[in-house]
Amino acid sequence: MSGTTSELDLEVPLIALNVSVRKKLGLYLNIKHTVAADWMDVAQAMGFDYLEIQNYETCENPTKAVLKDWAARKEATVAKLLSILDEKDRKDILEDLRPQIVEDVRKYKENLEKKSEPPVQVPEVDSCVPKTPERVGITVEDDPEGAPEMFDAFICYCQSDFQFVHEMIRELEQTQYKLKLCVFDRDVLPGSCVWTITSELIERRCKRMVVVISDEYLESDACDFQTKFALSLCPGARSKRLIPVIYKPMSKQFPSILRFLTVCDYTRPCTQAWFWVRLAKALSLP
Repeated sequence: MSGTTSELDLEVPLIALNVSVRKKLGLYLNIKHTVAADWMDVAQAMGFDYLEIQNYETCENPTKAVLKDWAARKEATVAKLLSILDEKDRKDILEDLRPQIVEDVRKYKENLEKKSEPPVQVPEVDSCVPKTPERVGITVEDDPEGAPEMFDAFICYCQSDFQFVHEMIRELEQTQYKLKLCVFDRDVLPGSCVWTITSELIERRCKRMVVVISDEYLESDACDFQTKFALSLCPGARSKRLIPVIYKPMSKQFPSILRFLTVCDYTRPCTQAWFWVRLAKALSLP
């Protein structure tokens, strides 16, 4: 990359960039130039195809939409973004925004270091036990005085797909796989705040999340929240934390927020025999 390179390692996920930097990138790239590269050129360099770019053109802020979707890809790093801008000869953007970008990366790394530091403990404090009352005794087998109940996967589904969830329970829990699934209607005790409990289960109690995709899923606010929350915990899908599943044909478009993840498809007769084996293996990973 040409120009002065900061000593700070910029190979960090794109989520390190704050709103201010993204807004300024939009101010630069949203304007179509006859000479300088704009957002379309950058999107093409990021790997988006013609139809995707045409769809982004309908957005009020196409640069913002492109950055948001690109962030879900494993190659989406701050260093890669700067490399693309350099390749497209947008030195003006690099010179203006580099100091802010470097500062965003520095803060991002500081926050990561703080999160990785072990908490200060005293003998009577047990970090395995949830500290707030609303997070204690939230599932059927929870022991309020002991360790919380843990699961292999949280199942994100809407009520119309519950029959398939029953089949999932039979195939993954009651067979040789012996997986432990978190099914909200079966495992969660009533009376608690739905959003608080859901975030607690997805983030702290479940290793992964299976998303049952259907037309009805696309209309569910609860499924939308659960999916976006899980994605925020694993930017770029680095930990394979979220696994989309399709079990019946759809008339609506597959959710764009998940299109960069490998799908487990039950609707294809030629691969249906491998469906449960693949899904069980993915959920059994450390």
